[in-house]
Amino acid sequence: MGALLAALLLWSLWVNNLVPHKRILLELVTPTDWWRGDTPRAALTASAVYDSVFATLVLYYFARVGNWKEVVQRYVTTRPQPSRALRAALLGALIVWMVVWHGLLSYYRLAVSLIPPDWFIVPGDPVGTVHRLQVFKTILTLLALWVFAVAGDWPGLLRGLRRPRAEPESRAATVPDPAADWAELRAYGQSATAERLAEEARAGRMNDVDCARIRRAWSSVVAEPERLDAFTSAVLRDGARACLHPSRQRDLPTRMATHDLLTSQVRIGRYADAERTPPDRRAAGAAVDPGTLGTCLLALGPSGSGKTARLVRPITESLALQALAGQAALVAVSASGTPLGPDQAYDIVIRPGDRSSEYDLDLYGGTDEPDEAATLLADVLAGDWTEVDIRRAVTVLAQLLGPFQAVHGRFPSVPELRELLDGEPSAMGRLKTMLDPQEHSLLHRELDARARQAGVAGDLGIVLSDRLGCLDRPAFAGFFDTSADARPFTLHSLDRPLRVRIDLPERAHPEAAQLLARLLLAQFTASMATRADRSLFACLVLDDATHAITAGSVRALRRLRESHAGVVLGLRALGDVPEHLRQPLIAAVGCHAALSGITTWEGALFAQAWGTEWVETTEVAKHTVFADQPLTRLIHAVRKLGTGKPVTTDAVTVRQVERERWSASELAHGVPPGHAVLSLTTVRGEHAPPLLVDLRG
Repeated sequence: MGALLAALLLWSLWVNNLVPHKRILLELVTPTDWWRGDTPRAALTASAVYDSVFATLVLYYFARVGNWKEVVQRYVTTRPQPSRALRAALLGALIVWMVVWHGLLSYYRLAVSLIPPDWFIVPGDPVGTVHRLQVFKTILTLLALWVFAVAGDWPGLLRGLRRPRAEPESRAATVPDPAADWAELRAYGQSATAERLAEEARAGRMNDVDCARIRRAWSSVVAEPERLDAFTSAVLRDGARACLHPSRQRDLPTRMATHDLLTSQVRIGRYADAERTPPDRRAAGAAVDPGTLGTCLLALGPSGSGKTARLVRPITESLALQALAGQAALVAVSASGTPLGPDQAYDIVIRPGDRSSEYDLDLYGGTDEPDEAATLLADVLAGDWTEVDIRRAVTVLAQLLGPFQAVHGRFPSVPELRELLDGEPSAMGRLKTMLDPQEHSLLHRELDARARQAGVAGDLGIVLSDRLGCLDRPAFAGFFDTSADARPFTLHSLDRPLRVRIDLPERAHPEAAQLLARLLLAQFTASMATRADRSLFACLVLDDATHAITAGSVRALRRLRESHAGVVLGLRALGDVPEHLRQPLIAAVGCHAALSGITTWEGALFAQAWGTEWVETTEVAKHTVFADQPLTRLIHAVRKLGTGKPVTTDAVTVRQVERERWSASELAHGVPPGHAVLSLTTVRGEHAPPLLVDLRG
């Protein structure tokens, strides 16, 4: 702005003849008779050329001084459409209005002087002359606006407007150009199948879920050619309804976010127009996909920061759509009443503690191995306690689960397990009596060892029984059934594109909700490590991971990348995580989102995880100039009298320094409401630096 004002001031002095001897150079290179009145038109043309050259030099110099090129790139050419075109139009209209129609600079006068006068002047008709001049101004306006049209990419905007408009976000988007799609089918010789799908898209009967689902089915045909006949017959018969999800649904009841199912991405916001944001990313969309969620995502923000509505809900919605397309399996865990979509958007809804729930949950994760079940339960019951040796807890549970399964062919229910952990003599004696000492001598010895430890000081059985007692309540009667005819849901079922939501009774039974969250996280990581079919991306979304983090789960998070699975963890505060697990948790996940409202000590952990970067700093030191010559001293004295400051010279030092990408104070106090600092990492190891994202965009 200062350079612009200086340029206008200098031009005003020039045009008002306040610059002394301004025409000396012009008169030296032109004939003398031009300025005596003999050839006035030649003098006017020369004067216009002279003034235009001076105006060009002034604009060039102050454009370099004010870095106008960077200003135009930042505020016009790098903006997304239609903002880019609108800003270029406003800037062009202002400049053309001032230069062409109001003659701010001498360029219009130069253009008029270069055109023969008989093109404008109509003898005896001043109105016609004015009309011709206005037409000429209009032509100049169009020529000048063309430069700004190119800068604002108006042709690209018009091409985008001519394309079919997308439907509202709450509805499924249709395939934009069906004739150009399905080239892979045509290349495989399936022209009839490709034409059938193209016809469905042209008729508006195919949405984005159908397109992604059929492409997924075709990829399985390419991998297993024996499925080709079934695929082609289904497409020719059902069209866009071919290869439907087992629920027969083709879309979700409602959508709250913008999705691109062909790339499996969901937009969660826009990168803010901030100093730390690179110019090419400002106002660009921020999205996540299975490639980033596979490294796990940790979202930290207090209540009301938008963590659920603006981050967890779009991710859950995207995974549910991918499940309908046969690409993913979803397990969403949240407190009862959390708005993660209606029940119709899920295949299975489990409500522990609610008698109306149609589905049950397996306490042991569907495993048949006593040692594996003992490891899972020990991590759930005692994994968040630093004073408890997890190996001792595993031993205590294994000493009971093994003999019980050998006798009954199943694992104990919650009340039965509590009796055994308490060392109830009748329960222990009954189990020991039913155990054959000859066939199960080792199990008999394990049970004797547990009986000797029961009731002594430091017995972990009592501690584990007390922790398990939160599930032994009347509200949970009938849940966690282990009988032979029970069919509870297990996380081993995620080899199919299921959409599962589990509502935890956080308000009525907070301790039970926390234990179940730990149970589901431990079961998910264990089942993902052993699943054979990893073609589907499986994701566990924990809206509130309060007290759900254990040492075992942190170690298991690192192994999910190779299992084509991921976890989304939402936390209100890092204080809900044991102190010795906070740094390992942040290091174990690849994607981090720090929302507004976190504390400085929480921001310090993120700042440490994000590390530092090299930046270029410029230091300017002012040194007073001491003149030796009398004339120079006089000039400096006059200058000091006018400015009030001594004459100085600048010593500029440019160097590379290392600084934090985001400091703890900036994360705690510099993130606006509705924003988050987001860093992303893909399973291939690609990194995106932590940048400020507007989650409302």
